[in-house]
Amino acid sequence: MEIAERIIIEQLKRGNEEAYRHIYRHHYALLCHVAREYVGDDFLAETLVGDVIFHLWEVRATLDIQVSLRSYLVRAVRNHCMDYLASKKERTEVALSAMPEEGEIRYLQSDDYPLGSLLEHELEEEIYQAIRHLPEVCRKVFVKSRFEGKKYEEIATELNISVNTVKYHIKSALASLHAELGKYLLALLLFFFTFK
Repeated sequence: MEIAERIIIEQLKRGNEEAYRHIYRHHYALLCHVAREYVGDDFLAETLVGDVIFHLWEVRATLDIQVSLRSYLVRAVRNHCMDYLASKKERTEVALSAMPEEGEIRYLQSDDYPLGSLLEHELEEEIYQAIRHLPEVCRKVFVKSRFEGKKYEEIATELNISVNTVKYHIKSALASLHAELGKYLLALLLFFFTFK
């Protein structure tokens, strides 16, 4: 490991935000490229890389990096992508095993039976209720990202916060919504699962 990298890591361990920004500026683009190769989606790749870089800040005091910083970060991103893909596969298998037969889906979605429409409206209300329960800044960031289609940089400028803070709020919002809406997974599958 080069002396300059050792200094950056030591500064990071001491909580120096400039060292953290340096790591972000010099490694973010490459890490996004690596993540994209695994997950095949730009937005998801950026989210996973954001998770890794944010985690780096969270555990900065206990960092023990023996290889180059770039190698360490690439391995961390690769591992996070592999964990995400394994988790996604497991969730999909469980969810699909709980899917009702195709005839049952038609029954719920048929105009002759108001149950499907009722469940859909209830689910929609639960989603909006869960979003309303988010803390104010977190809610604003989430709405601007997911409903207004704004990029992280635009949101950061509008709300006068850093891009990393935007990423933190998106991650926090998704975790909260997942916890609050997990019980509606089957309903989501019923109404938003598209048969190919």
